[in-house]
Amino acid sequence: MPSPFPGMNPYLENPEFWSEVHHLLISILAETLNPQLLPKYRVAIEKRVYQMNGDDALLVGIPDVTVEHSRTPINLNQSNVAVATPPSTPVTVTVPVPLEFREGYLEVREVTTKEVVTVIEVLSPTNKRSGKGRETYLEKRQQVLASRTHLVEIDLLRGGKPMPVFGDNTQGSYRILVSQCDRRPRADLYVFNLQDLIPTFPLPLRTEDTEPIIDLHLLLDRVYDRAGYAFAIDYNGEPLPPADPTTAEWIDVLLQENQLRSMH
Repeated sequence: MPSPFPGMNPYLENPEFWSEVHHLLISILAETLNPQLLPKYRVAIEKRVYQMNGDDALLVGIPDVTVEHSRTPINLNQSNVAVATPPSTPVTVTVPVPLEFREGYLEVREVTTKEVVTVIEVLSPTNKRSGKGRETYLEKRQQVLASRTHLVEIDLLRGGKPMPVFGDNTQGSYRILVSQCDRRPRADLYVFNLQDLIPTFPLPLRTEDTEPIIDLHLLLDRVYDRAGYAFAIDYNGEPLPPADPTTAEWIDVLLQENQLRSMH
């Protein structure tokens, strides 16, 4: 069953689903591209590993816990200092233990030389919010942009801060950046919104090679179908992060037309 949305499905951005969507999408990208690239190139799934703690831990599913301490009333006849009374029962808190976080991405490698020709990144929430995840990703991004390796950067998340580029005044929720090493600092930026079709784009390779076209919408529909999201998503609720009022109204009409949301 395909997604009811013409482009990106905003319900897949929900933290409950996104980690799985991210994993499945990079897997299906590799699965789709390899038959088109072999025997000269091979797409390999790689992982970036780093540790997070403190507030960063909230981004990977540890809930924020507010701890309130009960205090005795101030008795002005005895003292003007409030004395904390130990609670009679323990309070559950969260301690800032380091968490290992793993992010998958793709490398297109030349089979004979093992050289990385293209890096394909699908951004995660941690890449778009301040903290260790963004710092680690930006460092890797700069290394790729300073090399002879092409970069494809796919941002299917409305939340957070977009990756830095210059000369972009286009307003849009989603972005695909295709940076060919021989054209830098110029690059192609595809910007689109929830109501738009996801644009297709070429996968940059060596100059003499035919570049396969990536149809991200088709791949997302396969992910949606294979993972059974039609049965897991409650379309009567609102997507996370919430949409602006105009877009929310468009979502409401679309879902009602597809009989996925009850009439108000």
